[in-house]
Amino acid sequence: MAITKPFATKLPARKTPHFVPIGDTGLFTPTPARPVRVRARTLPADSHFEPHRHDWAQLAYCATGMVQVTCATEADAITADEVTYMVPPSRAVWIAPGSLHAIHVLERAELRTLYLDASVTPAGWRGCRVIMVSSLLRELIHALDLPAPAPTHVHAREAMLTGLVLDEITHAAIQALGVPLPPAHTGDKRLRALCEAVLRAPGERATLAGWAADVGASERTMARLFREELGTSYQQWRQQAVLAHALPMLARGLPVSQVAAASGYASDSAFSAMFKAAMGQSPSYFSARVDGMEGMDGAD
Repeated sequence: MAITKPFATKLPARKTPHFVPIGDTGLFTPTPARPVRVRARTLPADSHFEPHRHDWAQLAYCATGMVQVTCATEADAITADEVTYMVPPSRAVWIAPGSLHAIHVLERAELRTLYLDASVTPAGWRGCRVIMVSSLLRELIHALDLPAPAPTHVHAREAMLTGLVLDEITHAAIQALGVPLPPAHTGDKRLRALCEAVLRAPGERATLAGWAADVGASERTMARLFREELGTSYQQWRQQAVLAHALPMLARGLPVSQVAAASGYASDSAFSAMFKAAMGQSPSYFSARVDGMEGMDGAD
């Protein structure tokens, strides 16, 4: 079901987005008998899925490319906060049943969408979260890309693959890659404006005082709003925004020095230290991973 008004995701300033139809999931709808279905699509940059929700859970994963996923943190789409995730090939976004979400393709992507029946949702997995995609999970997703409807002779194999996929998802490491935003309709407008400005240009200035002056508020007031509305400090929030900004640039193969400068860091080493502490790997590792996986999984 497409939702036309609750939260308005701000699309990157690129060319006109290509809106992908929402209600064409019939052949891939999961059931208790076939609880995990895989849908493979090749999508050009700037493809966009408008805000919508499903009765089932979803795992959004790219074999290649990069997507931006924006989720509402609660079922009530009008009052809920939003969280934006940048998803490189080594990560996937879990979207719980009923969660409002939108997807924007930042770089041409081999999108592998797993639809999961609500009955197999792990206990406590509400809202959205980013998980790390293991080599085994990546291969299982590829193997589970079966015809719809599947021939009778593949059902036993599908059942075994499904069990392994669910086990890998349940035990996958969780990565804090989300950038929360205050509610568009009920949140503080100054905080919302500040957050959107930082997301557009996180390297423009580093201090909260500088950004606060732009929205006509004091540094103290904005620090309080970050704590009250987003549950985090400005510096912690900005680090997530910097990572969200840096990952697509690394995926495009830009030099680490250029990404560091665009992220507001005076030195490559300081940027790399922050990045490794947050992501567990150096920036160059992510560039290598994206480049090395190109063409690895291109079948639809």
